[in-house]
Amino acid sequence: MVKVYAPASIGNVSVGFDVLGAAVSPVDGTLLGDCVSVTAADSFSLENEGRFVSKLPVDPKENIVYQCWQRFCQEIGKEIPVAMRLEKNMPIGSGLGSSACSVVAGLMAMNEFCGHPLDKVTLLGLMGELEGRVSGSVHFDNVAPCYLGGLQLILEQADCISQSVPGFDDWLWVMAYPGIKVSTAEARAILPAQYRRQDCISHGRNLAGFIHASHTQQPLLAAKLMKDVIAEPYRTQLLPGFAAARQAAQDIGALTCGISGSGPTLFAVCNESATAQRMADWLQKNYLQNDEGFVHICRLDTAGARLLG
Repeated sequence: MVKVYAPASIGNVSVGFDVLGAAVSPVDGTLLGDCVSVTAADSFSLENEGRFVSKLPVDPKENIVYQCWQRFCQEIGKEIPVAMRLEKNMPIGSGLGSSACSVVAGLMAMNEFCGHPLDKVTLLGLMGELEGRVSGSVHFDNVAPCYLGGLQLILEQADCISQSVPGFDDWLWVMAYPGIKVSTAEARAILPAQYRRQDCISHGRNLAGFIHASHTQQPLLAAKLMKDVIAEPYRTQLLPGFAAARQAAQDIGALTCGISGSGPTLFAVCNESATAQRMADWLQKNYLQNDEGFVHICRLDTAGARLLG
C-alpha cells in the first residue's frame, strides 16, 4: 500500500495573484491536508472518509480523485486496477487549496504505486490540469507548493513550472477558516476585467520587491510589500469580518494579514510566538462563524507532499 499526505496551501500570498503560493503545516504536528492511499485490486474502487467527506460529490465519477486515476492511466497508456481511499480532511471552498490537496495526493500516490513512470515536471503539469477542472482554469499556485513544498513562484515555462522562493524561518502563519464556503468561480467573477495602470504598476513593484526581499532575507520589507491590489479590494465583500480581523492583526502586532486564496480563510504573519497566540485567540473568538471553523498556527511546510507510514 502507498499513502500520500498533501498539505494545505495559501494561494496568491496577497502579493502574487495566481503566481505565488505557500504550503503550510501546523506547528503542533496536526496534519492539515488530505491523504490518499492506493492498494492493488482486481478493479478500480474509491472510498471516501474524513471530517469533510459529506461535502464530496455523491457520484464517484465526479470526485476529482477518480478523475486523477483516470487521467494518470491515460497518460501512462495503461489502466491500473487499484483501490483508492481519500481522507478528506480539508474543507471545500475554504481558500486552503482543498482541491489541490486531493489532486496532488491522488496523482502522487498513483505515481509512487506504479514506480514513478512520470517525472516531477510532467506530474506537476497534470496536477495543474486536474486542479483546473475544479476551479475552472489551470493554475499552479496551490498545486505547486502543495506538491513541492515551501513558497513557490509560478513561471509556467515548459520545463520550469515553478521555482522555490526562500522563506523566513521566524515567520508564523496564523490560519483562520471561519467555517463558511466561498466558491473560487464566484470569487473570480467578482474581479474586474481591466485594471488601472497605477494598480498594475503597484502590483509589479510589490511582487518584484517581495521576491527580492525574500532572496536577500529582509523579512520586514517583505511583509510591508505583501499588499494585494488585484483581488482583495473586491473580495472583501464576500468575507464577513475580514476588515475587523485585518484591523485586529495590526493592533496585535502581526506583520501582515491577507486572504488565503479566494477565501474565506485568512492568514496573519507574526514573528513572535506570543503575538501569534494572541492573534489565534482573537480569530478563534471573533472570526469563526460555526463549529466547522478552525484556527492553526503554522509554519511553511518545506517538505510538500510526502509518503506516510
